[in-house]
Amino acid sequence: MNNINRIAIVGAGVAGMALAILATQQGCQVSLYERDSQVSSIGAGVTLWPNAMFVLQKMGLEEEIKRVGGKPRFMRQFDQAGVQQGEFDIEAVNLLSGFPSVTILRRDLMNTLAKALNGLGVEIHFGHSMTARDIDGLKQDFDLVVGADGRMNSVVRQTLYEEEVSPRYQGFINIVGISQLEEGVFDNAIHDFRGPGERFGIVPVKAGLCFWAGAWSAHLDKERPLFAWSAEMHQRFMNWPDSVQKVLKSYDQATLNRIFVHDLDPLPYWHQDNVLIIGDAAHAPLPTSGQGACQALEDSWHLARLLEAHAELDSVLTGFYQQRIAKTSAAQTVGRQLAQRIFGDHSERKSSTSGITAEQLSQFWMQGLEMK
Repeated sequence: MNNINRIAIVGAGVAGMALAILATQQGCQVSLYERDSQVSSIGAGVTLWPNAMFVLQKMGLEEEIKRVGGKPRFMRQFDQAGVQQGEFDIEAVNLLSGFPSVTILRRDLMNTLAKALNGLGVEIHFGHSMTARDIDGLKQDFDLVVGADGRMNSVVRQTLYEEEVSPRYQGFINIVGISQLEEGVFDNAIHDFRGPGERFGIVPVKAGLCFWAGAWSAHLDKERPLFAWSAEMHQRFMNWPDSVQKVLKSYDQATLNRIFVHDLDPLPYWHQDNVLIIGDAAHAPLPTSGQGACQALEDSWHLARLLEAHAELDSVLTGFYQQRIAKTSAAQTVGRQLAQRIFGDHSERKSSTSGITAEQLSQFWMQGLEMK
């Protein structure tokens, strides 16, 4: 790269670390700043659909991700009594897409990215809680400043807008955790249990290990302690199917977390001057979209490709927004629609893949990803 060589990235999440890897591989000098004291593993686990695995292959990490992750074959939906309502063939989507789908603990995904960064000689500067003044300083010292600092408190996003951009609470809470069960309990199938205003999802990884989320409609109450939310979860799901009970009897207490689920409305722009936001800072979708980490990885790959083309900075950043806004907005919309069906006032028990064929899903996920 000629005129865009020194890049500062704020936030060592999925988007920030992925961009740091790709940009460094292209010869950029990258400085990566993280507000926390270590790489975060909040969220228990993620499903990396074929579009995410496409990017991870380009990063040289596909085999390591497959080694530590699991390979789901189906997604099965049940009602709260355990009666199966539908099944989606994940392997059919994988075959059409040309890439696998992998379930992975978030800590393993983050550790894999951090290890790759370390191998490239990129240091993560921990304990750097940025202010708007700090961002102004980075603007002077670097060719490009990228905000990958998350959906909730993105300092970089706020420097781009005169009025505060606030994530929207969507009316439901996720309690997440990790459980160790006997191998073969879930038969490499994601289990999605739904009742009116409630959902319990279980995602197997490998060797009996799984991550899960119990969700229900709830008022935003950050003062209520985690143990009280946990107790409510056990009460709400106590009569749900046996597999849910097994998970709730075997989770690692240290992995338990509560998340008040927010997303962002689509934003009219993601950059000003030499400052850009990506990932959840730019277009955070709900977890019901299944695309949070996937779209963050796509952001990193698209941006790295545009930077590699040696174009002028404003052209790169404008082109990046134009390439990404339609797909990320679609992911946001899908997430909200599904959340409304589950947690809305008139919940309908429908499959998350109702009316969607494997071919349609593959086309959407792989849209914009060229096999080069």
